[in-house]
This record gives sequence, C-alpha cells and structure tokens, in this order.
Amino acid sequence: MKQRCFWVTDSKLYQDYHDNEWGEPVFDDAILFEFLILETFQAGLSWITVLNKRENFRKAFDNFNYIKIANYSEDKYESLLQDVGIIRNKLKVKSAITNAGLFMDVQKEFGSFSKFIWSYVNDKPIVNKFEKREDVPATTALSDTISKDLKKRGFKFVGSTVMYAYMQAIGMINDHTTDCFKYPNKID
Repeated sequence: MKQRCFWVTDSKLYQDYHDNEWGEPVFDDAILFEFLILETFQAGLSWITVLNKRENFRKAFDNFNYIKIANYSEDKYESLLQDVGIIRNKLKVKSAITNAGLFMDVQKEFGSFSKFIWSYVNDKPIVNKFEKREDVPATTALSDTISKDLKKRGFKFVGSTVMYAYMQAIGMINDHTTDCFKYPNKID
C-alpha cells in the first residue's frame, strides 16, 4: 500500500488527485485557470467538496474557457446560481467571471499567466521538507505577496490561504510530506 500525505482519505478520487495532479508543475494557462477557479470556490470548504463537483464545474463553466467566462451575460450568471451541481455562492460565481477577464489582462501584460505566476519562484518549484501535518503552513510570505499582487489587479477570493493552496496544487510548491511516496528523494 502506498504511503500518501496525511490529508488523503480512502476516496479513490482524492487518491487519484494526490497521485497524479497535486504538486505536479503546471505551466499550461488553461489548467492554471481551472485550478484558480477551483481554489477560489474551495475557500472556506473542503477540497474533496470541490473535487466531487469538478466535472459539474467543467460543464457549468464551459470547460473553464476563460474567454467565454469573461463574457458571461447576466442570464448565464443567474443560471449558474441555479446549478445544483456547483457551489452556488453569488460572490464566488461573480468572482469567476471577474477573474477570467483579469486573467486575460495578465496574459496580455506578461505573455502568459504561466510566466507571471511562475516568475515568483524563478520558474522552479520550491520543495519543502515537511514531515507531519503541523509542519505544513496555511500561508507564507510568498503566498501573502502573490495574494496582494492579485488583489491589487482586482482579482477576488485570492487571499493568502487560497494562494498557498493554489501554489501547492499547481506544483509551484511541493509539499508532499517526507513519508509520502510522491516526495522527491533527490533534492539538491
């Protein structure tokens, strides 16, 4: 049996997410946007709640197509609020639409969102050496900085805790605990 990080339950969905996505470096803007939306909807909830609704989010939000989302009409916004398959928080739904437009603004400014976000770590993941749950922080100075920068640009639901979880999800930070089979054994 594989030894996984402390937060992974016996849920196959959770295990697959941990084993195949979490902490893997993501440079594709479409996937970076998907994780940004999912992490903002997760704020205040458990990640498994979001994972369980991920396919519903894909359908409801046009496969996370930020160009379409940025141009959603009031009718589309209202229909999302009626969609029982997603998290129907008015502010979070509105933030997804707002953040889609701002995401494209960042792309225009930096060439891609990937270039922007990965510049915070000089394009190289930070590998932490955490042994147990208590060692893993909810926020860091880096997540504070990214959060402040995104908020200054107008992004919503991008507090430091959300940004730290986002950095973990997209592999900017590798927080697999040292006892996890995904922990990189060869660290410089």
